[in-house]
Amino acid sequence: MSEQSPQDLPLVLAGPVLRHTTRNRITLWLVGSSLLTLRMRLQPEDGSGLPWFDCVLTDKEVCRVRFGASACLHLIEVELDEALPSNTCIGYDLGVYRSGAAENGDTAESWIEEWAPHLCMPGTRCPSFVIKDRLDRLMHGSCRKPHSTAADGLVRVDDVLLETRSDISERPALMLMTGDQIYADDVAGPMLRAIHSLIERLGLYDEALTGGSKSNSAALREDSNTYFHREKLLPDTDSNEALVDRFFGGARKPVFTTVNAHNHLISLNEVLAMYLLVWSPVCWELVNTDPPTLSREDEEVYQRQQTAISGFVAGLPRAARAMANLPTYMIFDDHDVTDDWNLSALWELTAYEHPFSRRIVGNALLAYLLCQGWGNNPDAFADIMPAIESFMAARTPDKMFDENRQDQLIEGLLKFQHWHYTLQTSPRIVVLDTRTRRWRSETNRARPSGLLDWEGLTEFQQDIIGENAVIVVSPAPMFGVKLIEAIQSVFTFFGKPLVVDAENWMAHRGAASVLLNIFRHPRTPETFVILSGDVHYSFAYDVRLRNRPDQPRIWQITSSGIKNEFPHTLIEWLDRINRWLYAPWSPLNWFTKRRRMRVSPRKPQGRDAGERLWNAAGVGLVKLDEHGVPTGIHQLNSRSGGTRFLDPGGGPDW
Repeated sequence: MSEQSPQDLPLVLAGPVLRHTTRNRITLWLVGSSLLTLRMRLQPEDGSGLPWFDCVLTDKEVCRVRFGASACLHLIEVELDEALPSNTCIGYDLGVYRSGAAENGDTAESWIEEWAPHLCMPGTRCPSFVIKDRLDRLMHGSCRKPHSTAADGLVRVDDVLLETRSDISERPALMLMTGDQIYADDVAGPMLRAIHSLIERLGLYDEALTGGSKSNSAALREDSNTYFHREKLLPDTDSNEALVDRFFGGARKPVFTTVNAHNHLISLNEVLAMYLLVWSPVCWELVNTDPPTLSREDEEVYQRQQTAISGFVAGLPRAARAMANLPTYMIFDDHDVTDDWNLSALWELTAYEHPFSRRIVGNALLAYLLCQGWGNNPDAFADIMPAIESFMAARTPDKMFDENRQDQLIEGLLKFQHWHYTLQTSPRIVVLDTRTRRWRSETNRARPSGLLDWEGLTEFQQDIIGENAVIVVSPAPMFGVKLIEAIQSVFTFFGKPLVVDAENWMAHRGAASVLLNIFRHPRTPETFVILSGDVHYSFAYDVRLRNRPDQPRIWQITSSGIKNEFPHTLIEWLDRINRWLYAPWSPLNWFTKRRRMRVSPRKPQGRDAGERLWNAAGVGLVKLDEHGVPTGIHQLNSRSGGTRFLDPGGGPDW
């Protein structure tokens, strides 16, 4: 392995990403090329006053997790003795130097303006944030695939921050990333090449691969089939047809799309390297993306993907700046791990009974915890972090992760029950885990599982009872497009749920019944704003109970994708057919109404008459009044422009 000396690398490789932030707590994610000593400073953005906080951070405030010879994750959580002011622009800065440098008398701190000037807004010397006493504006979106030909919606988030710098009241309070922040299962050839180059450059630790045809992850990288043909690297046994379909071929999906997972990430160092490359422009300066030896067909694909990846990299400085200046919260969906993750009990049985596929899922889940999950709610991971730190520190003499510890850790992660979280904002935000706490079918293991089990739904109900308003994050829409849900039901009936990603709240009768009963509970909040992604198009519905039209008031707002789009011609036809089949006067609509629920689609401004779906990459912007009621529902296109979803005004009833 050709490791790079830390002295030849940037001190900071990625970050900081601003995570859970309140008046009393600041949480940041950062990766350094070595163990770093950090000094944090909080002060008015313009430097006009004395710092509210200025201190070298202790081991209690920084959890350091080394995952390579020249790669160390820094999870920063600072609790403040005195509360920061609300509705004020607060600048934050990090002074860094290598831990141990003080022994040589070298304690000169390097600040963000020096080591990451791209994170600073024009005319400033450090990033900043605002803690609002009420959520009046928030941004949200899902599905950020680097090699999509669409532009990156996170750049549009940066546009919004630039536009609102002079008016705090217009600045978004936070950003919610509602799933598929990475695509571990759908990786471009140039991205995989960059991942392998970064692994070598930083000396990221390898692992043994039990059950695979290659003994370890280093051998995997060197194999001639590692690009575009990873299905050939599965163990050669008669029982592996399901594994091939599950992780490398995907299921053919003639109704919507065809997934190509032949570059599926496998090892932990591959997934961690991808996080660095999707969030940091710095790491792209360290890698080589010259194509490996490929067949002519694969090389043509590689070159096409290289164009999209180059555009993605060009926007990364601004995407990183958006995530450094706006508190950002995340939750996984399937592509953060693998397509159709935990779709059914049969899927789980197939994937988890084999050590190779179990390791693939476990590695992605561990990387999610370190790079996404922890920053949402560090307290939830207090019990499991010591085991992670112990595992990451216990390496074999040849600098590989300890296989037994890795398997034990993955076993614990697969049983972990606290990926969901609640933010005590006004209104309260409740983020659901719709991937690991599923309601499995008791009659047919092949049928899609409910997106949340009975216990999870009960906890959700207890969390919202007594609130006047609540914002719910459900990666999959609770109220989706009827035609697409109907197609999914048909394929499920014929035993082929994988063909169409049959994952929606209405696909499981028990979960759907409990969910709809929660909305009908007499003590349920008066106002629900449901934020979703997943589907690669955007829409907004007003939802009401038929017998109680004034309470609760429910808005289903879906924004997808940040950097991904549905096939344009197909979505136009689906939108049109959906309107024909489920018009208010249609008998089919009458027989498929959702149990006393009235669903009224909002029209996107600027679309042709009757169209309901908006198909353009970008991000959602929701404006809320003092009661948590949406006053503006916008979809901002990643390049420019966008739409506002107009009040239905008593429009069609679905």
